[in-house]
Amino acid sequence: MTEPLLSIDEIVTEFRVEGGVVRAVNGVSLDVRPGETVGVVGESGSGKSVTMMSALGLLPGHGRVVAGHARFRGRDLVGLAERELERIRGREIGLVFQDPMTAFNPVMTVGEQIAEGLRRHQAGLSRRAAGARVVELLAEVGIPAPERRARQYPHEFSGGMRQRAMIAMAMANRPALIIADEPTTALDVTIQAQILDLLGRVQQETEAALIMITHDLGVIAEMTERVVVMYAGRVVETADVDTVFHEARHPYTRGLLRSLPRLDHRVAELPAIGGQPPNPQALPPGCSYRPRCPLNQGRDECLTRPELNPAGRGHRSACHFHAELAGLTGGVE
Repeated sequence: MTEPLLSIDEIVTEFRVEGGVVRAVNGVSLDVRPGETVGVVGESGSGKSVTMMSALGLLPGHGRVVAGHARFRGRDLVGLAERELERIRGREIGLVFQDPMTAFNPVMTVGEQIAEGLRRHQAGLSRRAAGARVVELLAEVGIPAPERRARQYPHEFSGGMRQRAMIAMAMANRPALIIADEPTTALDVTIQAQILDLLGRVQQETEAALIMITHDLGVIAEMTERVVVMYAGRVVETADVDTVFHEARHPYTRGLLRSLPRLDHRVAELPAIGGQPPNPQALPPGCSYRPRCPLNQGRDECLTRPELNPAGRGHRSACHFHAELAGLTGGVE
């Protein structure tokens, strides 16, 4: 098996907030190998995006990584000087943000911003050559009249076109890794499908690894090879995509799967996971999922935090009772 391109190892991230400290990421580990597509899934607030921002040194001022490592091509990004991180971001790691309207500078044209990334990471590239490459990139991601569009500002683009331009910027320097953070949020279904198809095509053409951060299991099923499920700042299950969808061994994963609409099964209403995600400032003792878990039933073991233990070949689950889920095809009642 090839060495990981990115290896996140026991990352712990805290934010200072009014009233104390919030531990948003609590010992997360995951690997991504060259050319691999990994999905990171979970409810809002589970720590998906913060994990990646921690690895890339993009946390806001009140956040900090207090433990762990994030090694990219063997080099630890945690604690790396900002100038060194800037050389890696955009050149070796491309980013597709959730909201391109806020990711783009509103007072620079889209073409200027893409060209800036090209010239920063490609020494000696002239303005003329960068401009020509921008037009090529916009055409490659399906933006019509790319020469005219390159001279426009982000607010003159539709939401779907802004996301296409963000993908063009991410792929501009042919990075080894692309991180897409909820890339289809707030887009209509037709545009979502186009953006996902574009990401898949870009990955195939550049041979980059792809991390897809999402709360949408449909996106996970369509796009990824391996899945990392997060809850309350921790990884609770990880396996290849077929195993997660057919042999999930954590009750939270099964709850997510039960809430998916299915064409072959008619129901009056979709089942939902009871309760709410825990307050990260006041996590329950032991298993964070315990208050919502149908397997809990007052068991003492649930008062001890479960580790991410083997549940099969290449399959790990952070549930004391994952063996009870073996062979079940439906959700946990």
